[in-house]
Amino acid sequence: MKEQDYALYEAFKAKDARFDGRFFVGISSTGVYCRPICWARQAKRSSCTFFSSAAEAEQAGYRPCLLCRPELAPGNSLVDASSVLARKAARLLEENCGSGQSLEALAGKLGCTGRHLRRVFMEEYHVSPVRYAQTCRLLLAKNLLTDTDLSVLDVAMAAGFGSLRRLNDLFQKEYKLSPTALRKKAAEGKTHSGEITVGLGYRPPYRWEEMLDFLAARAIPGIERIKNDAYMRTVHLTDKVGKPHDGWIKVTHRKQKNRLDVTLSDTLIPVLSQVLARVRRLFDLYCDPDVVYETLQEMNRLRPGLCVPGTRLPGCFEPFEMSVRAILGQQITVKAASTLAGRIVENLGHPVDTGVEGLTHTFPTAEDIAALGDEVKERLGVLGVIAARSMCILNLADALIEKKIILDQSADPEQEMIKLRAIKGIGSWTAQYIAMRTMGWPDAFLETDIGVKHALPGYSQKEMLALAKQWRPWRSYAVINLWNA
Repeated sequence: MKEQDYALYEAFKAKDARFDGRFFVGISSTGVYCRPICWARQAKRSSCTFFSSAAEAEQAGYRPCLLCRPELAPGNSLVDASSVLARKAARLLEENCGSGQSLEALAGKLGCTGRHLRRVFMEEYHVSPVRYAQTCRLLLAKNLLTDTDLSVLDVAMAAGFGSLRRLNDLFQKEYKLSPTALRKKAAEGKTHSGEITVGLGYRPPYRWEEMLDFLAARAIPGIERIKNDAYMRTVHLTDKVGKPHDGWIKVTHRKQKNRLDVTLSDTLIPVLSQVLARVRRLFDLYCDPDVVYETLQEMNRLRPGLCVPGTRLPGCFEPFEMSVRAILGQQITVKAASTLAGRIVENLGHPVDTGVEGLTHTFPTAEDIAALGDEVKERLGVLGVIAARSMCILNLADALIEKKIILDQSADPEQEMIKLRAIKGIGSWTAQYIAMRTMGWPDAFLETDIGVKHALPGYSQKEMLALAKQWRPWRSYAVINLWNA
């Protein structure tokens, strides 16, 4: 056995959650592949083969373990990857696994050729992007068959197979099991209630209460609500043919399982892969907290407890919504910004019937704001938004529609921040904050922020920047720790 395989086997034997999602173990004696935390009877070393991804394990002929469920394993963050491009491509494939997007279209979005993307993807994951996307669809279908009462046909469509026959054929070929047989094993006692629940794993520890506190302080009335230790919000997404789908989601924490449960209305099933990808971003489920803490523990030399393991970087569900909220928050309190955003929602948002108290609208789209044109100052002005910020929001909406600015994790944050700062009314703080939350940029540092200044008393801005160099590339996480402090 190779030295590296020996170390991986020791991690597998220890059921160490820190390695969950970082590799998978193929067991030759059973023909299944497992997460490192699998609680099945320990396999012998000679029976184990190690893979960097679920797709690689399936390509080698292994099928997913029904006990540890590889579809629930957390992913990897961008910065700790050997190839940022490959990781970005993997996330886009996960989010759009049902859209039928071509490799060339994916490569174009990432600013490279299909040939180059295929090469770096193979180097990183040892499988082609097409094979990776197929595994994403299969594992999403397996998750739905196990955890929901959706019909097998609905599962096939939600997971992007396009037909029941295609789902059946691939399940038989890859897993030697029919979807119906898996459903019979998992669906006993389930009743349909107009909603489904899907689990998403993470690497512990996870500071759930602090995440909820952050989101609660910035919640937009009518769109978001935090109640009974759960995050709820309305959702507006379009499917691969441009058809809109409105609904709601609720996210709860299952600490004992190291996972978040995402409950969503039936109306969102056609855009399920998009919903799950956005929840992963919002709650930073790709993070490896041990890697982050290894660098940031130096913060505790300044003051004990300044950095706490498991602190996550809050992302966002809808980039334009979050960016408008950031612009509104310039030079006013967090609460005042939420009040202004709530007025915009009430007057310009789209009503949606959720049946959930407090969830009444979806946020106006960039197209809605752009359609206001010269009227934007008047329409937002009567709501309490000053003219300069109204124009800033309009200019951002126009830039997004024209695709001059990209606000998602396929973007190059440093390039997009330059473009953001070119919009009148967006300075360094706002550009970095938007990049931090919409693009998952882990290395933003807000030295002019009042909360950061309070947490680091006695330091000038220049001194804070010098101090923060040792926290790279995780300065965004350092900012969150400083805010929590």
